[in-house]
Amino acid sequence: MIVDRAIYADGTRRAIGGDISDAFDVARRDPGAFVWIGLFEPDEAEFDLVKEELGLHPLAAEDAVSAHQRPKLERYDDTLFIVLKTLTYIDETSDIEVGEIMLFLGEQFVVTVRHGSGNPLGPVRRRLEESPELLKHGATAVLYAVCDEVVDHYELVAHEVEIDIIGLETAVFDPRARDVTADIYSLKREVLEFRAAEDPLIPVMDEIVRGRVRECALTREYFRDVLDHLLRVDEQVDAHNELLNSVLNAHLALLGKRQNEDMRKISAWAAIIAVPTAIAGIYGMNFDNMPELHWTFGYPLVLGVMAVVCVVLFRRLRKSGWL
Repeated sequence: MIVDRAIYADGTRRAIGGDISDAFDVARRDPGAFVWIGLFEPDEAEFDLVKEELGLHPLAAEDAVSAHQRPKLERYDDTLFIVLKTLTYIDETSDIEVGEIMLFLGEQFVVTVRHGSGNPLGPVRRRLEESPELLKHGATAVLYAVCDEVVDHYELVAHEVEIDIIGLETAVFDPRARDVTADIYSLKREVLEFRAAEDPLIPVMDEIVRGRVRECALTREYFRDVLDHLLRVDEQVDAHNELLNSVLNAHLALLGKRQNEDMRKISAWAAIIAVPTAIAGIYGMNFDNMPELHWTFGYPLVLGVMAVVCVVLFRRLRKSGWL
């Protein structure tokens, strides 16, 4: 589905009067203009219109429709193909939803293809239209603005993940809390998805900043700022992963300690109960030659001995920390 389309010239927007072919014809007649076509989860028929008009490479066009690509930058003749992963934090479930934005970048056109609900590009387009000086740099200004939006959102997601980790740390050291092993593993899986989204993007930004992408020669300084933010996010994700490992190790150690304490208590109570059980077992044999069987105070005396021994054992075991 085409969500927006426009021609940009001299930093200002011009509405498209006809179809997409007319827009590209107008842009070609103005060397300083470019067309920005925005699509959301297009099917093959919708994307074929753009592919045929621009002569996009079939492999890149197939990737744009099917999605599920890793972040990358590829060149097909005079067209750049860039894939970005978008991340959306779901408050209700503490999950991270992964989407994709793909950009086809030529001298006089930009085609953005978005999959998933994350990072809608309407706000990006409006911010660019409010910055005509940036838009004058052409199609690469759109690439910068989209990358900047995606990476800025990474920082927001990283902050939410940090809050979740702090909550898990608190739960781990709370003796009344439930077992949070499953929550730790779930969050660790989300952090690994986060890393899979942001880490491959670093070499892509590095290529642009080092001047190896000629189309971005005029906007390299802008991409340097994006790379700085991305590296900061990468450090945060690494720290989150290490923190989760530490939280998991601490949780398992505390679980082991609590299990040992439970076993000691069970063993202590078993030792206390063994005393009256043994005495009662002997008297249960009913040997007639036991003198206390014929003595009035025999049974009360035996019961008293049982009670005294149990009390002494209980106090000794409690003092030693077993109870």
